[in-house]
Amino acid sequence: MPALRVVLGDQLSNEISSLNNIDAENDIVLICEVFAEATYVKHHKKKIAFLFSAMRHFSEELRNKKKYQVEYFRLSDPEPMSSFTQAVEKTLANHKIDEIIVTSPGEYRVLTEINGWQELFGVPVDIREDDRFLCNQFEFRKWSKDRKNLRMEYFYREMRKKYSILMDGDQPVGGKWNFDIENRKSPNSNFDVPETFSSEPDKVTLDVMKLVEDKFSDHMGVLSGFHFAVNATQAKLALTQFIDERLKYFGDFQDAMIQGEPWMYHSHIGLYLNCGLLSPLECIQAAEQAYHDNHAPLNAVEGFIRQILGWREFVRGIYWSEMPDYAALNFFEAKRELPAFYWDADTKMNCLHQSVKETSQNAYAHHIQRLMVLGNFALLTGINPAQVNAWFLSVYVDAFEWVELPNVSGMALFADGGYLASKPYAAGGGYINKMSNYCKGCSYNVTKKNGPDACPFNYLYWDFLKRNRNKLGNNHRVGMMYKVYDRMSDEKKELIAEDSDKFLASLDDNTNPKH
Repeated sequence: MPALRVVLGDQLSNEISSLNNIDAENDIVLICEVFAEATYVKHHKKKIAFLFSAMRHFSEELRNKKKYQVEYFRLSDPEPMSSFTQAVEKTLANHKIDEIIVTSPGEYRVLTEINGWQELFGVPVDIREDDRFLCNQFEFRKWSKDRKNLRMEYFYREMRKKYSILMDGDQPVGGKWNFDIENRKSPNSNFDVPETFSSEPDKVTLDVMKLVEDKFSDHMGVLSGFHFAVNATQAKLALTQFIDERLKYFGDFQDAMIQGEPWMYHSHIGLYLNCGLLSPLECIQAAEQAYHDNHAPLNAVEGFIRQILGWREFVRGIYWSEMPDYAALNFFEAKRELPAFYWDADTKMNCLHQSVKETSQNAYAHHIQRLMVLGNFALLTGINPAQVNAWFLSVYVDAFEWVELPNVSGMALFADGGYLASKPYAAGGGYINKMSNYCKGCSYNVTKKNGPDACPFNYLYWDFLKRNRNKLGNNHRVGMMYKVYDRMSDEKKELIAEDSDKFLASLDDNTNPKH
């Protein structure tokens, strides 16, 4: 019974469930570059180039090393595929197929498409669990059942126990589950940050880059400086380089931001994890071994492992438990349009300028730039969550909806009303000044609270709290800040309102794009 084994662009793993028990002589593996997948949001040029190159390298590995029969559609073909469904239809027309086998996709909209194949084509469709993840959907729903609010910390502890990671019997190594309080050191002017992993583009990648420039020239970003790993061997080298050179400093300075240092001590492997070139457990175990070898301190190793074993699995669980309704949540009823500077970096606010500029150059920004600069600004100014989500999904090479949507709607925008996070991650300019050197090169003065030269974050923070008091007034983690606001003089409150109104009006003024 020949089967069609469909492998999606974020499933580039030899261990993917859709390839289990494959009949190499008779089964067909289908991998396809799909125009709609590159354009349903306008993905960053480097993101498209990375995924298409990785897909082409993976297909060649399956064809040449595994001796599988691979049907691969390119966007450069005379008749390129516009959708997954079209690619399946064409393959079924060319081959005798008795069954379609596919691993459950990472995005709800793709699952909806796949769910229609059996009726459309009259062929049985086997949608298999994506067992690359360490917590399946059934396990997460069982854990989250009857919990009014979900907290990653408790989920993370259960995952540590399940996989016996950094455990001493039934207790955590070091006596604590979480060392996050030690991971918030301010930037140091003496930093000597090692280079991130870099691989010279080969002919396959160069061909893809030309394709992307030809077909997606109006998308954000540049292709110059493309350095990503595009196969599993290179991705493992990138992981090893991080473990050897940056992990020991990752914990202390994971929240720090320095102008001109986009990579810092972060791992930069999210893109490889999310498309299948690396597995979560191999990354976790490599970091744990570094701790046991005294190569990296516990706060660094625990912090890194928490991002993968805790946060990554947690947000995926929330995504699949709450979709499709989660995508439409808008707790604060935010309606403002996304400012143009999220695309062109044309703003006088240096923290935003730097974060967007680096995003455009690298298709990457680390989690504090995303959360506490770009996300914080969108939260404080009331930008429509749908537009913010579309932007984040577009511009970051590691962004797929299952990981992007809960992080943006739940963590950055509090659009789910506190289902994921216990409070909004709102902050004034003081936080950015503490964790970066951005403020030194800014047109605004971070120490000023009001007036035309004041850092907009300073008054927008209080204006956000005032505007949303009816929704946040009873939040125990925000209550103290309302007490501070209530002690302000009427004159101070009026200045906050005036400065905020002027600034927000400028965001809405199409004749004044610079902010």
